[in-house]
Parts: sequence; structure tokens; C-alpha cells
Amino acid sequence: MPRMSRRTLLRSMAAGGAAVCVPGLLTACSTESGDSDVSNAGKKLAPWPAHKPAKGPQPDLAPSDAGVQAGYTAYPADLVKSVSRTPGDGSTIKVMSVSFGTPPKPASANRFWAAVEKALGVKIEYTIVSQADYQKKMATVMAADPDDLPDVINIFSGFVLPREAEFVQRRAEDLTPHLSGEAVADYPNLANIPTHAWRDMGRIGGRVYGIPLERPLPGSTLWLNQGMFTGAGMKEGWTSTDFAAVAKQATSGRTYALGAASGSLFGNAVHSAAHNAPQEWAVTENGTFRPAWADDRFKASIAFQAELRKNGCYHPDATSISQIDLTTLYYNGTVGSMQDGFGAYLPKYRESRGKLTPAAALPYSVDGEPGGIVAARRSFGYTVLKKAKKERVQLLLRVLDYLAAPFGSQEWELVHYGVEGTHFTRGKDGSPQPTKLGEVENNTNLPLKYLAEGPQVLFVPGMPDAVRALHAWQQKTVPRAIRNASYGLQSRTKNSQGTTLKALLEDTVTGIVAGRLPLSEWDATVKKWRGRGGDRMAEEFAKDFTANT
Repeated sequence: MPRMSRRTLLRSMAAGGAAVCVPGLLTACSTESGDSDVSNAGKKLAPWPAHKPAKGPQPDLAPSDAGVQAGYTAYPADLVKSVSRTPGDGSTIKVMSVSFGTPPKPASANRFWAAVEKALGVKIEYTIVSQADYQKKMATVMAADPDDLPDVINIFSGFVLPREAEFVQRRAEDLTPHLSGEAVADYPNLANIPTHAWRDMGRIGGRVYGIPLERPLPGSTLWLNQGMFTGAGMKEGWTSTDFAAVAKQATSGRTYALGAASGSLFGNAVHSAAHNAPQEWAVTENGTFRPAWADDRFKASIAFQAELRKNGCYHPDATSISQIDLTTLYYNGTVGSMQDGFGAYLPKYRESRGKLTPAAALPYSVDGEPGGIVAARRSFGYTVLKKAKKERVQLLLRVLDYLAAPFGSQEWELVHYGVEGTHFTRGKDGSPQPTKLGEVENNTNLPLKYLAEGPQVLFVPGMPDAVRALHAWQQKTVPRAIRNASYGLQSRTKNSQGTTLKALLEDTVTGIVAGRLPLSEWDATVKKWRGRGGDRMAEEFAKDFTANT
């Protein structure tokens, strides 16, 4: 079997996003008890930036208000220009973001870096932080002197940073005067970011502090080896009983139907959604917040996974291997499925060509009720700016506006693929195809896409059938997406204790599914979670929800 390079696997993880999340506790960034209240309750709420869709190439497959993405079966032939002038003034800006790539070549020897700097009109000093080191680095940054902060900071959503909202409120520029309401019109590409992304980013103390990285509605997804599952009897409209039978049939010798990795448990998000359990938090009509963990459907999904494991359907090293290693096992056919973010579709199709056909699994039904899918947070993190004079803030916003150029624009092509003839050539359908240099100099290793990015669309270069399949899958599943009701809301208890409390739950899930703990242990863990802060979180979310609605 072909071996996957570490660079390819890291790129795959970055695209998936939602499954790359193994939070640990930070303590260095705790702040003094005199922090101001980050809740939105009792505050005058800044209006969200007025959404003004950008003009560009029409999609081949239409989006929907419900959350189905626009699909492009071919690369646009005529690219639009979305920025009218060079954003910068020749000055240097310091930026920092998470990265899932390998360190880039230095700016002096990097033609991609140089091309972007020329287009932006600035020199970029880039602090690139690997996903593995992000929490430790952010602890240092959040505890540092305000004058030492980078100009632009990516707050990555893969972790809960203790007292994150308090840090942003104290140290970052309040962008409300620049972006709220009609003010965003000065930055057309930022105005093109849909309201759902701003909403799921959330306000802090009623104000807008960041720029969200928009993501599609589907979140954690079960990615299948379509041939393996079809051969084992998979069919549309399957039940949980069917799923278990197919998984058992597809498991033989050293081939396992189900794979899992550290942080994604045993695919718990996918299975809990199929059981129609809430995703972390649900809100009732009267505004009361209910935790998923106390819902019988969530407990049933744990029992279902435990049965799958007992039947031998999971890889024996499930949850102890890394997401990178699991991706290798998926591509080489050792495991027939894995949970990953929906955004992982691009590397899944690109890297598995000639080996297997990937497919997003349709949810199974439980007790006659069609299953749901996980609704993602529509903001994959957000970007904040260091406090500065008005003119400096405006310059930084112009730079981010350029980086947020929409698909089908000249600016998007440059930021995503580099210079034609240097970093890419054209495929038969006109889509950019990376050169040898483009495999090294790109926006995975120089991760500008985590500073700002336009709304995402469905597009797989040279694979129109894949785009059609993904669009059809979204049309079937998006109406049954289950959203975490706490997205965009503030809870002081979650800010300070959420990571520790979630680890308590996840350790118990892993123990039960792995067969080390009885299912009865779940109720005791939930009771402990509620007493240690879960019930306080429910009250705080309810208060903030009422303020926002």
C-alpha cells in the first residue's frame, strides 16, 4: 500500500478540524479575580455585521438557507477581483496562528510568502504554532505584557482556553465600531461572512471582538470506505441494527469496520447524533438549558458503541492512537471508517484516489426515528487584533479583508494556491494543480487561512461526481442537524472549568465503551459533573441565551 507522508496527514487533519480536539488544562493564563463580566446579560448588544454577499461565479449546485453549501463541479473560468487596492502601507505586521503543517521555509527563501506580502503591501512576521503546542503557547501569550502581543492572533476553536473571553475583553481591540452593523461595508469581504458565523463566534460583554472563520453546517462525520461498507450490506435507510450487522460483516482478520482515535472517543459525536441526543446542550422553549449527558438517548449511544466494541468491530487500539495514525489506517484499508470533521472531504477524496472511494455516512435510525447529524460550530475559531490606534486597526482589517476573499476570486486563488506557473499549473478543468514547489510552499505550511477566510464552498478539483455526492448528502442530512445550543454564548464556569469537567465525562465514556467500567457508572459521573459546575453552566448559558434573544 502507498505510504502517506506526514505532511499529507497533517493537511488532512487541518481540513477536518472538528475531530482534532484533545483539550488539556491551562493554568498560566488565569487572571486576577477583578475581571469584568464577559456575559451578554444586561448589556446593550452590538448588532452583527450586516451581511452583504459578494458577487462572483454562480455555483453549479445551489446553496440553501437551511445550510446546504454551494457546489462547484468545475473551477470558475473567469475569476473576479474582490479587492480594489493594496491593503497595506509597507509596514510590518506580526501575526500568530495555529498550524497543522510543517514549518515553512523562511520568508527570504519562500516565493509564496513573498507573493502574498507583495499583494498585501506589508511585511509579515509570522509566529506559527503547531496544534500540539498551541495551548502552551497561548498560555504564555495570554499572560504576557500587552505590548508584546502580536498584531493579529488566531484563537483556535479546537481547545477551551481557560478565561479566554476575559483575555479577549481585556487585551484585544473592540471591533464593534469598525464592523458592527453597516460599518462592515468598508470591508466587503468581511461583510460577505454570513451571520451564522458571527453568531456562533459570539459576543463578549455585548461587543464584537473577533472575525470568525466560517465553516459548513455538518460537523463531526463518519467517513466510510464506501466499497467496504456497500459490500457488507450497507443500504440507504438503515437502522441501528443494520449498522451493527454491517460493521460485523465488514470486520474480518486484521480489517476492522470502525476506527477511532484519541479525542474522538469511539465516534461518540456521530453515534449520539444518530440517537438524536443533544450535542452538549439543548434549550427548551422556556429557555432552560439541558445537558446532553443527562439525556437517556446519549446514554443509549454509549451502550450502542460498547456493543460494537464487544463484537470486535473497532480496531483494537481505538482511542489510544493519534488522528494522524488513524488516517493512515483508513487510507490503507485497515479500518473502514473514521470520525472526522466534514471539512475533511477534500483531503479524503484527494488522497484516497485509486485506493478507495470515501463517503459521508448517512445516519441510521433508532427505534423507528431517523437519525440526526452533528451540527458544527459555524466558526472554526476567530481572529482578534492587538489594541492600537484607529489607523493601524483599519490597516489590519484591510489585510484580513483581502485574506477573506471569496472562492472564485483572484485573491482567493493567490492565498490558497500561490502564483500560477510557480506554485501551480492548470488541470483540464482549469483548477489549480500544485507543482513540486507548491507542495512545500502553500497555505498549509504558511497557514494564512487561519487568520481570515471567505465562506466555504463544495469543490473537489477534477472530481465533479464527488461534489454532486456531497451536495446530495447535505440535502438529505442538513434538515436533521443537531446544534449545540451554547454556541456563541458565554459561561464564566465553562471559561474556567469547562476543560476539566469535559475530561471527566470523556474518560468515563472511554472506560465504558472499552469495557473497563459498567454502564451504570455513567449516571454517577453525570451527577458528579453537575455538582462540580455543570448546573452552574446551565444557569449561566440560560441567562446569556435570554439576553441574546
